[in-house]
Amino acid sequence: MASVQVFDPAMCCPTGVCGPTVDPQLVRFAADLEWLKAQGVPVERFNLSQQSLAFAGDADVKAALQAQGEGALPLIKVDGKVQSSGKYPARDQLAAWAGVKAPAPSIYTEAVQELVSIGAAIASNCEPCFKFHYDKARKLGVSREDMVRAVETAQSVKEAPARTILGLAARYLIEPVAERPGSAEVQQPAEPSTAPSTTPSTSCCGGSGGTSSSCC
Repeated sequence: MASVQVFDPAMCCPTGVCGPTVDPQLVRFAADLEWLKAQGVPVERFNLSQQSLAFAGDADVKAALQAQGEGALPLIKVDGKVQSSGKYPARDQLAAWAGVKAPAPSIYTEAVQELVSIGAAIASNCEPCFKFHYDKARKLGVSREDMVRAVETAQSVKEAPARTILGLAARYLIEPVAERPGSAEVQQPAEPSTAPSTTPSTSCCGGSGGTSSSCC
């Protein structure tokens, strides 16, 4: 089984999600390496800002850095041979180098990822996130119509819990008691018990409400 070594440029972490913005390319590549590991391929990853000795101690990497500077990174070696420099390869290319069966083609393209990110920005009310992923989607050629559909889908999902609780409120406050699910006849609300409570009640949000109920 082939072994893979990845020499990354200086970064805080290789996942792509630890900075102020998500780097889709790093997220995708990290997932590709995890997929390789799942196929039994040994993978080592080195970060220039944290493991500089690994770069200095590898003749191929050192020569590439001397010739191209950090533009040579990321550099990918398979069984000690340089296979790629200056870019992160796709999963099918990694699979070919490592000698494992190529995965089925994915429909999760960069464009699809940006549509998902736009939806997530709407769901989380994140204005800078939306602007960032809108710009990326536009540069990838994503149509305005597809972005509108992503926003509408996210908004529909986001509003589902609100619709549910409003429906519950309507059943209790607007519909006649007899029409509520499980009600056989019109009843007057039961008088609250005047007996003192011996057990502290729990609020609906999971906290302690003391001797009286409270929402939050």
